[in-house]
Amino acid sequence: MNKKRQGFTLIEIMAVVLIMGLLAGIVGTVVIGQIGTARTQTSKAQIKQLESALTFYQMDNGRFPTSEQGLDALVEKPAAGPDARNWRPGGYIQGGVVPTDPWGEDYQYEFPGSENEHSFDIWTFGADSQAGGEEENADVGNWATETGG
Repeated sequence: MNKKRQGFTLIEIMAVVLIMGLLAGIVGTVVIGQIGTARTQTSKAQIKQLESALTFYQMDNGRFPTSEQGLDALVEKPAAGPDARNWRPGGYIQGGVVPTDPWGEDYQYEFPGSENEHSFDIWTFGADSQAGGEEENADVGNWATETGG
């Protein structure tokens, strides 16, 4: 009597594992490349939100926060510097916390701005936390969000 063998041979299992490994390597490379792009796009969106919050602050108080007051003026009434007479109770950012950039660092703020001389600059240094850089390491600022730079 011939009994049918059930199951897979070791060679068949190793072939499947090899194919799965190759596919995982290809897909993993593509996904890893997209993470940097996603973080850059997230930082651009967060900068837009901070710009809106700063505009509301300026409408209520007649001026933007100073560089020394920084973005914290959006969540806590400034104790020093020009008085924020009409500071909105609860602040200008939902949740009461200034977001960090997608790489876990604080956003930079300067008023008046070096890039936006009649307004303010908000930027992040990117993945390398240093000025300059390319691709994921490039700085992302409110002067470049419209052009995608």
